[in-house]
Amino acid sequence: MTASPAASTAGEAADRPAPGPRRRAAALLHRRPALRLSLLLSAPLAWLVVAYLGALAAIFVTAFWSTDTFTGEVVRQFTLANFQDLWHEPVYRTIALRSLGVAAAVTAVDTAIGFPMALYMAKVAKPRYRPYLVIAILAPLWAAYLVKAYAWRVMLSNGGLVDEALKPFGLSGPGYGLTATIIVLAYLWLPYMILPVYTGLERLPDSLLDASGDLGARPWRTFRSVMLPMVFPSLVAGSIFTFSLSLGDYISVKIVGGRSQLLGNVVYDNIGAANNLPFAAAVATIPVVVMLGYLAAARRTGALREL
Repeated sequence: MTASPAASTAGEAADRPAPGPRRRAAALLHRRPALRLSLLLSAPLAWLVVAYLGALAAIFVTAFWSTDTFTGEVVRQFTLANFQDLWHEPVYRTIALRSLGVAAAVTAVDTAIGFPMALYMAKVAKPRYRPYLVIAILAPLWAAYLVKAYAWRVMLSNGGLVDEALKPFGLSGPGYGLTATIIVLAYLWLPYMILPVYTGLERLPDSLLDASGDLGARPWRTFRSVMLPMVFPSLVAGSIFTFSLSLGDYISVKIVGGRSQLLGNVVYDNIGAANNLPFAAAVATIPVVVMLGYLAAARRTGALREL
């Protein structure tokens, strides 16, 4: 009697060796996408929690400690003395407001320069030239930070390139100070403004601009009513980079800032020369709190999706 197909299939299945651990694990991950995703993200998330969030937690904890005046050792007892000094000393309020002003000025300068450049790259330049323009924007990021900062120090010095270029107009260079700091920081962070705006403009359909023109809107009205609302989240996304990077910077201020002091310099000086780590941690909480508020406001514009 001939065996039925079902019986032969069952017999072949019984003769097959049991799948190994590797195949069983692969089958389990295939059946459970959530488990597969969690295993994929576990290492990056662990690094984020330990290295980044752990460092922020250490800063906030240290900010509530103090430093012994005589021995210079850290006293691990809860105190609000560091924050009271920040609040009651006018010099620290001045430095905090100056830092916010510099960060806002850098963001405004980069927006004024970066938006036209991004608009040309996305809507005016021929498509075959756009990759080369993106490379040209990214090229300054390949040079070391200190090299660019010291190059600007040479150009902004008395008799430097900027000074010589302004002499025919009866003007002199800005020298070292807050103006020089804003110029250098605006140069350093300009690519971080251009790229998000360029990406947002590239996604903007040309048909919308053509439709606006067909309906009789002038270029300025098209820009104000069609282009700007669509690209505004990208502008905010770029401002997150320029504002945060300028708010915490201290190297450029050391190089071209003259006697100016920003929050980053106060943190650096208290970690180094003053050896007052708790107070430096208290000062460092100011940019963190400011940026948390800034990110909360930016989230409402949809800018975080553009990062």
